[in-house]
Amino acid sequence: MVILQEISEYLQQGRAPNVKELVQQALKDGIEPKVILEEGMLQGMDIIGGKFKRNEVFVPEVLIAARAMNAGVEILKPYLVSSGVEPKGTVVIGTVMGDLHDIGKNLVKIMIEGKGFNVIDLGVDVSSEKFAEAAIEHNADIVCCSALLTTTMNEMKNVVVMLEEKGLRDKLIIMVGGAPVTQTFCDSIGADCYTQDAASAAEAASAFCS
Repeated sequence: MVILQEISEYLQQGRAPNVKELVQQALKDGIEPKVILEEGMLQGMDIIGGKFKRNEVFVPEVLIAARAMNAGVEILKPYLVSSGVEPKGTVVIGTVMGDLHDIGKNLVKIMIEGKGFNVIDLGVDVSSEKFAEAAIEHNADIVCCSALLTTTMNEMKNVVVMLEEKGLRDKLIIMVGGAPVTQTFCDSIGADCYTQDAASAAEAASAFCS
């Protein structure tokens, strides 16, 4: 449908007013909210994610696309709820204790939301206890831990241990990422998944919950 293609294109350009207007028009035209979300907005974010991965767009473009997506989602939300559309899964995300960096975490959050997930963002300097509490409270499918400092990356191990102690280890996927993190480190602490960039993290989350 042409209108869904236009929603996708305006979203990629970060033109929030146009996205809002076209989402409202699509609803008036009788297009299902789920179809508008998946074939218009999420499809647009998917394209942005791919371009980001290939270094064809950069952080500012991703941020304005995400803003446009959020504008459209705000209009769709009540319709999605009333028609019983469930998110793909729930992800708890945060930067580990002692680390105040959030750019990488925020990008991962945007990309994962762009795949249709409900994301609970705990912010920065998050203790292992807070990760576990949020995972229990929100019945999380995935816990994502971010770190930028070599001095704080070992805190990810504490998150894994805490989730084990709370009996959650077999019920969810633990994903780790950040500049100093490697696949070897991920394996050594018993986490499930390491990805190099935000777009890959979103793809991995989507694959786990498909």
